[in-house]
Formats: sequence, structure tokens, C-alpha cells
Amino acid sequence: MSRSTPIIHKTRTQVVVEVLREKILSGDIAAGEPLRQSALADELNVSRIPVREALLQLEAEGLVKFEPHKGATATKLSVEQVTELFELRALIETDLLAKAIPNLRDEHLLQAEKVLDELESAFKQEDAVASWSELNTQFHTCLYQAAERPHTLDVVHGLNTNCDRYIRLQLLLAGGIPRAEQDHRDLLAYCRNKDTDKAIELLRAHILHAAEAIRELVAQQVE
Repeated sequence: MSRSTPIIHKTRTQVVVEVLREKILSGDIAAGEPLRQSALADELNVSRIPVREALLQLEAEGLVKFEPHKGATATKLSVEQVTELFELRALIETDLLAKAIPNLRDEHLLQAEKVLDELESAFKQEDAVASWSELNTQFHTCLYQAAERPHTLDVVHGLNTNCDRYIRLQLLLAGGIPRAEQDHRDLLAYCRNKDTDKAIELLRAHILHAAEAIRELVAQQVE
């Protein structure tokens, strides 16, 4: 281990959040499925307190919903939610990118390319699905951070968390990987060339095309 590698100590709540988030995003916990605190505490070998805290955090992320007399459930897939989330992403992310491109330096672009190599490698590994969203977010963050809008970037990360399971549906079930790979490479090239107009146009199309494919999938699943 490198001397500079930080040792990250996770609380029980953080561990439970990560486990439950992954189960919901992967579909192991189905949309609409009840999340019974006592059963989850037994399964994860923890008390009910970290489970309760984890469910509240996942509610804030939009992955869990609390209902009177019913308790917590995994949020259901929704065509309307897809439209809202992805239209918000298209608005906010294109604005961030436009502000970032004039300030992009070689280190931003090199880091983005490194992450993109890792993402493309993960696309080829069946056991790496869980890393797709994180790597995708890292790639876009490398391009957006030069905008120096940390609060806006936090909003984008929150939207990405809510979009995660929808994006996995598109990549796994709608054959979205080849286009995603090409879009990312083209986007990086436009950013490197400081071609703001083409970069924004591509990013908007990238997000909204994904939304259209996902809406079709979700409509089929909720019928």
C-alpha cells in the first residue's frame, strides 16, 4: 500500500447504505419491494439502528420511499421520473461543460482518458457492472470540475445516483454500450479541441438518447 493511500473507516451505517444501494440498483431488491428493517438487520448482522439510518439516506437519494402503514419500499421504475431526471441532467450538465471547457487543462484531460480506459475495460467484464456508474461519473466529473461549480457538481452527482439503475437497464438490456463508448471518445476529443458547441450538442444528445431508450424499457416493465 502506498504511503499516500488513505485508510477509510466506514461506519456500520455507511456499509449498510452501500450494500442496500447496490441491491436496489442491481435489481436484487425489486422496485416496490418492502424493506423490512428487522429482516434486513438479521440478514446484514447489524442492529436496526444503522438499517433505519441507511434507509433514510437512501430515501434522500430517491431509491427508497416511506409510506404510512407500509414502511419503506424500493422506489418503483417510472417513465415520468426518467423524463424529469434526464431532462434535468441535460440542462445542468451541458451548462457545466460549457463553463468547464475554457478552463480544461492537460491534467483534466489525461485523467478523463485514464478513467475512460477503465470504464471501457469494465464494460467487457460481466462481474464489473457495479463499477460502471462510478466510473462513468468519474469520467464526466473530470471534464466538469474545471467549471469550478462545486455545488452544481453535487447536484449532478445526486441526479446520477438516481439515474444509476435506469442507466444500467439501458446498457444491459438496450445494447447501449457501443454508443456510450463512441460518445465518450468523441466528447473527450471535442473537449481537447476546445470545441464547446460540438461538445454541448453531443452531451445533450448522449443524455436524451439514453432517456428515450430507457423510457421504452421501463414502459415495457411496468405494463
